Amino acid sequence: MAELEGLEFGKSDFVLLDEVTMEQFMENLKLRFEKGRIYTYIGEVVVSVNPYQQMDIYGKETIDAYRGRELYENPPHLYAVSDAAYKAMKRRAKDTCIVISGESGAGKTEASKYIMQYIAAITNPSQRKEVESVKNVLLKSNCVLEAFGNAKTNRNDNSSRFGKYMDINFNFNGDPTGGHINNYLLEKSRVVHQQEGERNFHSFYQLLRGGSQDMLASFHLVNDPAVYTYTKEGATSNNDRSSHKAVMSALEVIGFTKEEINSIYQILASILLLGNMQFESDGESVQIQGLEAVNQISELTDTEPDSVSKTLLYRTVATGGGEVIEKGHTEQEACFGRDAFAKALYERLFGWIVSRINSVIEVKDYNPVLHGKNTVIGVLDIYGFEIFDNNSFEQFCINYCNEKLQQLFIELILRQEQGEYQREGITWQHIDYFNNQIIVDLVEQSHKGIISILDEACLTVGKVTDTVCLDSMDTKLAQHPHYTSRKLSPADKTMDFQKDFRIRHYAGDVTYSVEGFLDKNKDMLYQDFKRLMYNSANPVLKEMWPDGHLSITEVTKRPLTAATLFKNSIVALVDKLACKEPYYVRCIKPNEVKSPVLFDDARCEHQVAYLGLMENVMVRRAGFAYRQPYARFLQRYKMTCEYTWPNHLMASDREAVEAIVTQHGFQDDVAYGHTKLFVRTPRSLFTLEQERAALIPILVLFLQKVWRGALARLRCRRMRAIYAIMGCYKRYKVKAHFWEVERRFANVRTMADYGKTVEWPSPPAALSQFHNITFPHNMWWARQIVKKLPPSNMLEVRAKVAALTALSGERKDWGVRRAWERDYLANKKCTNVKLYPFLLLSFPPLLSQVNRFNKSTDRGLLITDKYIYKLDPKKQNKVLKKLPLDVFTGLSVTSGVDQMVALHTSSQDDVLLCLQRGELCPNQDRVGELVGSLVDHFTRSIQPTLKLNTNTEVSKLSGNQTMNHFSQLF
Repeated sequence: MAELEGLEFGKSDFVLLDEVTMEQFMENLKLRFEKGRIYTYIGEVVVSVNPYQQMDIYGKETIDAYRGRELYENPPHLYAVSDAAYKAMKRRAKDTCIVISGESGAGKTEASKYIMQYIAAITNPSQRKEVESVKNVLLKSNCVLEAFGNAKTNRNDNSSRFGKYMDINFNFNGDPTGGHINNYLLEKSRVVHQQEGERNFHSFYQLLRGGSQDMLASFHLVNDPAVYTYTKEGATSNNDRSSHKAVMSALEVIGFTKEEINSIYQILASILLLGNMQFESDGESVQIQGLEAVNQISELTDTEPDSVSKTLLYRTVATGGGEVIEKGHTEQEACFGRDAFAKALYERLFGWIVSRINSVIEVKDYNPVLHGKNTVIGVLDIYGFEIFDNNSFEQFCINYCNEKLQQLFIELILRQEQGEYQREGITWQHIDYFNNQIIVDLVEQSHKGIISILDEACLTVGKVTDTVCLDSMDTKLAQHPHYTSRKLSPADKTMDFQKDFRIRHYAGDVTYSVEGFLDKNKDMLYQDFKRLMYNSANPVLKEMWPDGHLSITEVTKRPLTAATLFKNSIVALVDKLACKEPYYVRCIKPNEVKSPVLFDDARCEHQVAYLGLMENVMVRRAGFAYRQPYARFLQRYKMTCEYTWPNHLMASDREAVEAIVTQHGFQDDVAYGHTKLFVRTPRSLFTLEQERAALIPILVLFLQKVWRGALARLRCRRMRAIYAIMGCYKRYKVKAHFWEVERRFANVRTMADYGKTVEWPSPPAALSQFHNITFPHNMWWARQIVKKLPPSNMLEVRAKVAALTALSGERKDWGVRRAWERDYLANKKCTNVKLYPFLLLSFPPLLSQVNRFNKSTDRGLLITDKYIYKLDPKKQNKVLKKLPLDVFTGLSVTSGVDQMVALHTSSQDDVLLCLQRGELCPNQDRVGELVGSLVDHFTRSIQPTLKLNTNTEVSKLSGNQTMNHFSQLF
């Protein structure tokens, strides 16, 4: 926060003066100026005194000190009123405007630039590129418009010779999204003539002094302004070169193409060359001295040299019978047409530049539903009141504009405020003020005003001179208290007969010279020049002259005069400002010599008087700084009172507002109107704002808590609904799966393969494990196949199933594809086998027993349900050894194709056998039959001593073959 000012700097607000007198007002204003305090408040109006020097009060630190602060927290500053306008726009979604007024040279243009700089600095905290682009264009447009619309006058080195009103559009976040510039009454007469000591527009000198040699050579120019008629009166400036570079850079940033920039400076060069063009007459016709200038202008404007020469020397006229003739100019008419053409070229160029900037910054395709409310801050920087030694048509229009703005100030600040107090029943002392409506009517009233008289004279057929127009004004306005002339006041020798008239303006008496009024009021540019530019091959020039497409016979209506066009635009401007919430900057020029230390008391007192600042102070002291309807006040501050939050139970909003005021102790600082609350000092409002700002985070947290709870409950209900839907969907998918299975397998009983080739549908995720475990159709299919087998084959089937269970994936071949006969000794007609009724398996004498000395002997093998018998084939299968079946704990086989089998016993006295193929085919394996028969027997007998051991250590047999154990061992 900036450091608050002490009393040694005077009163920072004129409302705080001990007595409201002109002496105290001027004393306070002078003291602050001498102490370097150039800004002072009158309530929310900022009074600015031009310091005529650069001051270090506009940097980033100052911007940060005023950002988001209330008006009276910091010393008076332009930034404070800028921030107040921005906050009012953002908080209340209300359009605002900042009206900058004062004399020429009082610092209005600089004030508008600082306001734009502040608004640009405090917006777009998220640094979005599109917003930064808009801000850059808005800022750079000031540089361009100053170059082409400002000039040096005897009162101001950088005087605005046009009026500028800029609307800046903001989105609901408060970031600038675009804008629009309106320009008013460019002083185009300055192009061809300037008063002694003044300059033409800056753009000409910037081109001549800042343009490169190549650029000037291509435009047929030299870098000396004294060479050219239109610029020889003006002294060059030291910063013309740097300003030219800044303007070129700004044009590129705004979005002008290189071709457009080149066309702009081509037009400036054409105007300079036009000014040097001379005419000579031989008594019968007029000729141009030297054709070089014609060729150069033709080249720069992309037109034909003959067309340029013809347009300058002749005028096309349509007779009453529709005949078109060419009428030659006199030397005077040719010079007049040349100057009119030069002025029109510059005026059209300036208007095109403004419209081109608008095409870049205007908000396009804006949808309030999607983007929120689009609010506006307007900034008005318009020419100030002027009184020169010779005041012409331009000064008349400029001073009329200031009369309209003063009327707006009186309407909004003085009369409207007093009227509101009367409507609301607030007792206060009436303040007399000067109402300039009578002067505004003198200028713009229909049929009686000066503008109407000028227009009537311009439309009158025949030779009507400025003197005749003055006589008409004297006749119609003789009784007006604010108009006089030498004819009406013969004793006043400060005016000349048939030349001058005087208007008593709110800012003082101004004497105008009527010479040139009619010519400047008419549109004296011949249609030939418009057609010439419209037919140019340069698209920029063609775009500037759309009215050139009409032929001489098609132009039937005279255009509106310059004064009427200006009056209409100013009336529209005032209407636009009146619908916004205004903030005022009243600029004062301390002296006429641009000194940073001189304070001319008489000159400043005169400005204070005609700006109505004393009346403003009186109204502010007698009235109230803030007023708001009860409903809106309650809506904003009801959270600061326990009796009104969240809703009050009182009889009316007024009683609720009284409760808020009473709780905070502001009873002596407010007044209650019929519909509004009036607060006398801003400090009371500032206290309410502080308390509201402290409560907002608490309320936000409370609302967040409630809203988060609502969201959580909503999510919970949604999750429950989702799970309910998911449950129903899962049940549907399961049922649908079974329906599909039923459909596909409906006729499998009648199929040859019992549906083995029917493809199973993919199960849903919920049934994947169930599907893998059950696979009911394969089991049913196998059962159907087995049912057809004879009972005699069931033993073989069970053995093969058992072998499959034990050896699947462990042994490459285990004889599953051959028939298992089980009793191979019976095939050999061995009678001894019949002695064993519970035979499980018997092998012929093709079995080799291997002992520990690695010697093998042929033996037979017979397995019953209780014993294993070793037989000697050489002695008619005599039993050599009988081993109980329950002593065997398991067996092991190899993973290869050999027939090696190891029978394990509980005494670790294992029996190692090799099942020779013998009479069997070489590819018929017997190991599977042995394993299957034993596994099936022991599985079905369910002996408790059997154990399943899958971790038996692998044994090493002869031939270094690795033994793999069954997956089920007993």
